[in-house]
Amino acid sequence: MAATPPTLRQRRLGAELRKLREQAGLTSTEAAARVGIQQARMSMIEAGRYGVSADRVRAMARCYACDDAALVEALGSMTGRRGRGWWDEYRELLPVSLVEVAELEHDARALRVAVLVAMPGLLQTAEHARASYGQNVPALRPYEIEHHVAFRIRRQGVLGGSSPLPYTAIIHEAVLRMGVGGADVVRAQLHHLIEMGEQEHVNVLAIPFERAGFPAAGQPITYACGPTPQLDTVLLDSDHGCELLFAEAQLARYRTVLDRMERCALSPAESSAFIHKIAKSL
Repeated sequence: MAATPPTLRQRRLGAELRKLREQAGLTSTEAAARVGIQQARMSMIEAGRYGVSADRVRAMARCYACDDAALVEALGSMTGRRGRGWWDEYRELLPVSLVEVAELEHDARALRVAVLVAMPGLLQTAEHARASYGQNVPALRPYEIEHHVAFRIRRQGVLGGSSPLPYTAIIHEAVLRMGVGGADVVRAQLHHLIEMGEQEHVNVLAIPFERAGFPAAGQPITYACGPTPQLDTVLLDSDHGCELLFAEAQLARYRTVLDRMERCALSPAESSAFIHKIAKSL
C-alpha cells in the first residue's frame, strides 16, 4: 500500500522545524545527534513524513535555542494525528493543490484576499462559480464542474457558524464588471457581495479604475494569518495551480502589497454603494 502523502499542516510543521535548525547553524546530522534520533528520522520529520510529538518539538526548540514561547506552543499544537477534514472527500476528485486551499482556510485565524480579474472564491454564488468553471481550459465535464462548485460552496463555511473567520476582500472594479454568466448572474453576484459585506466579520473593499498607486498583482493573493506571524501563509493562485509561500521576506512583501491595495480602496460603505451602482447599471 502506498504511503499517505503528508498533509499541508505536516509539511508546514516540518518546514518550520527545519528553518529553526538552520537558524541555529546546525546540520540535520548534528541536530539529530543532539535530540537523540537518527538523521534519517530527522529528515523525515522535516519533510512532514514522520510524526512528531509536542514534547519532541519542545525539545528540538530548546536544542535550537528558540526562546519564542508563542511560536513553540503553536508548533506543538500542529503535532499529533488529526481526523480527516471534509476536504479529504475531494482528494480523488480535484487537484491536490485546490484541496489544500480548504485546509489552509480551515486552519487560518483570518484571511485577506486581493483580486484583479476573478471573484474571490469564498464570496461567489453557486451560479457564478458554475459559469466560471464552465470557461475552464481544458473544458471540464458537467459532473466535474459540479464537483468544483460543491467544493467551493463548502469552503465558504469558514465565513459562517458560531466563530466565523475574519475576512477582508479587496476587489478591483474590473472584477465587478466581468460578465461571467451573463447580466442576471453578475447582478445576483454583486448583490451577494453587498450582503456579505454587511456582516461584521467581512470587509468588502472595492478599487475603482481611477484609483492609482497600487501594486498590480496579476494573480489572486490570499494571505492566511496563522496563530503567530511566523506561521502566516501566502497563497498565489494561477491557471497552473496554487503556490504557497511562507518565507519571512515573502510574507513581509505581500503584507506590504495588501496594505497598499487596501489604502487605495474605497471604505466598506463607499464600496457597497459603488457595487450597488454597478449592479443597477446592468
